[in-house]
Amino acid sequence: MRPRVAFAAAVAAASLLFACGVERAAAQSAQDRPGSVMSPQPASPPREPAPKSGPTRADKIKLGGELYATHCISCHGPDLRGSADGPSLIAAGTAAADFMLSTGRMPIEVPYTEEQPGPPSFPADQIQALVLFLGSHGAGSGPAIPVLSPSHDLTRGRVVFEENCQACHGATGNGAVAGFGWIAPPLPIATDEQVAEAVRFGPGIMPRFDAHAIPQRDLDALVAYVHALRTPADPGGWSIEAAGPVGEGLIAFAIGLGTTLLVMRLVGEGTREEGRSELS
Repeated sequence: MRPRVAFAAAVAAASLLFACGVERAAAQSAQDRPGSVMSPQPASPPREPAPKSGPTRADKIKLGGELYATHCISCHGPDLRGSADGPSLIAAGTAAADFMLSTGRMPIEVPYTEEQPGPPSFPADQIQALVLFLGSHGAGSGPAIPVLSPSHDLTRGRVVFEENCQACHGATGNGAVAGFGWIAPPLPIATDEQVAEAVRFGPGIMPRFDAHAIPQRDLDALVAYVHALRTPADPGGWSIEAAGPVGEGLIAFAIGLGTTLLVMRLVGEGTREEGRSELS
């Protein structure tokens, strides 16, 4: 009986070991199977927040309307047709709106006085909003903001400048020729876009030059030439011609008059010496 009992115990032990092995293999297989509940899942990367979209054109126009109602409506009216304190903006053009706002000429403190350049009253995004609002409410039929192309034709730009700009703004663009810089201000303080805008709509008493008077190619060359005037080449030191007509006249008067007096004195002393020689 003992051999049979030992044999039965051995068979039972072998069956138990086989069952344990099968269960462990099944568990390992379940862990290795992708998508299994028991398999460890890799950590998902943190989800980046969706990029915020900027303000739409409609949002900018809405903001421009709010700014207009706060800062402009008292002079230019609720319908942009002007009032006793300000001109109409109908068909004024986006070039005029952007120029007047970006150069600080508007809003003006005293209506119907000569606008003077200065720091802008609004940041760039609010100026853009105001220009979009005005352009979509009646002012857009006038001269638009010019789109410039790079130009290296400074020779043509100088010709256009001499024919149309030099009489008021001076040979070096420093103004002071017409109205001591009040009517024809210095050009180096203006950006390229502001120069082009002024050409197209004509601020103040400045004439307006449309595409027939100054074609786009000539406008690009003119803007490039004015840009070059900001950094003149003065290899000899101080540029006298850049001082304006007052400085030029003062230097010419001092040198001319001083030289004339010196020559007169030398001639007079020579004549006096000759007279004394004859008398002796």
